[in-house]
Amino acid sequence: MTEHFRVHGGARLVGAVDVVGAKNSVLKLMAAALLAEGTTTLTNCPRILDVPLMADVLRSLGCVVEIDGDTVVITTPGELNHRADSASMGKLRASVCVLGPLIGRCKRAVVALPGGDAIGSRPLDMHQNGLRQLGAHSEIDHGCVVAEAKGLHGAQIWLDFPSVGATENILMAAVLANGTTVIDNAAREPEIVDLCTMLQQMGGKIEGAGTSTLTVHGVDSLQPTEHRVIGDRIVGATWAFAAAMTRGDVTVRGVDPHHLDLVLEKLRMAGADVTVPSHPLRPAGGRDGAPPPTDSQEFRVRQADRPTAVDFVTLPYPGFATDLQPFAIALASIAEGTSMITENLFEARFRFIEEMVRLGADARTDGHHAVVRGVERLSSAPVWAPDIRAGVGLVLAGLCAEGTTEVWDVFHIDRGYPLFVENMTNLGADVRRVNAEPERA
Repeated sequence: MTEHFRVHGGARLVGAVDVVGAKNSVLKLMAAALLAEGTTTLTNCPRILDVPLMADVLRSLGCVVEIDGDTVVITTPGELNHRADSASMGKLRASVCVLGPLIGRCKRAVVALPGGDAIGSRPLDMHQNGLRQLGAHSEIDHGCVVAEAKGLHGAQIWLDFPSVGATENILMAAVLANGTTVIDNAAREPEIVDLCTMLQQMGGKIEGAGTSTLTVHGVDSLQPTEHRVIGDRIVGATWAFAAAMTRGDVTVRGVDPHHLDLVLEKLRMAGADVTVPSHPLRPAGGRDGAPPPTDSQEFRVRQADRPTAVDFVTLPYPGFATDLQPFAIALASIAEGTSMITENLFEARFRFIEEMVRLGADARTDGHHAVVRGVERLSSAPVWAPDIRAGVGLVLAGLCAEGTTEVWDVFHIDRGYPLFVENMTNLGADVRRVNAEPERA
């Protein structure tokens, strides 16, 4: 029997939803615990499938990992196993982030090539080149990244692209290297800042977090710590798009709204009323500087009428995140007018459009561009989720379709969204988890 979601269209989402820790942060923080002998505690962790998978990876390296609700406790031994080739490695992309900590602590690592979402090519060239500049020998051998070093030393490293994964692995290796490492064109995502914050709490010396240049002064050793995972901006944006698409009124709590400045402005351009306690988002166009600072961890999105078409271009942070591209397409599919969505990061992410067409979307692709002409109402159909975000995008589209839409392969959604059906139901949606065999056309 196969689980799927049965989505009844027509609901208007209203209410408040709480966002917990970021999937794209917690898995890297778990890997960072390898850098220090002793017990590290992470709180505000999301209850998603990837967390126990990552725990299995750490256990295979010799750690003791306990998961209790939203708390993960990792006890790292003095002597680590340097081979990360367990079956769990092939089930999630983030497992490759153990490479940096292992080469930093053990001076050698054998890491199985990771799995994860089928959204396009994500080579490890920059990861390996960065480690080589730090003094390691690294190659791909029999399906594994094999790295070894007599000792790591500081280096000036330029990334051809601000890769999040490469930035993280190089950063976690450099923090225990001898001397100073400068990473230019580094990723700037909030999850990178979160990792830097935890490493600093552990005794790491890092400057420039949140900028394109990271300076890391190597230290001899790190200490375990306790750290709270930042709120998941991608999940927070999901509920923002859901409110706009269903002409709803949703307050999102537990995520820094300034991690979503561009997203919220795009939704305002589509006609939504977006507010953050302490100040409203500035009108689109004619901005006279950044919004005033606020400690708010919530925002509200209200949409009264049919959304207006808006163009989207995916770029590294602070640009529009590629993870949000399926929601942009889903919004465009029911907006008034024509939208162009440009995907600059992953070539296979437009696979999602094939499923949207099943739901009656008027969309076509040309290279890394998609042109979507909005329709008044989508039509229900059985659809298959190719990855985490596309799966949720199909659910959002189903909320705007006539009749009942079945979304299959929902194990993808469970990898990124804790209590997804429960949160949908609390906001007024009719979404149910069902066990049955699919009938493909």
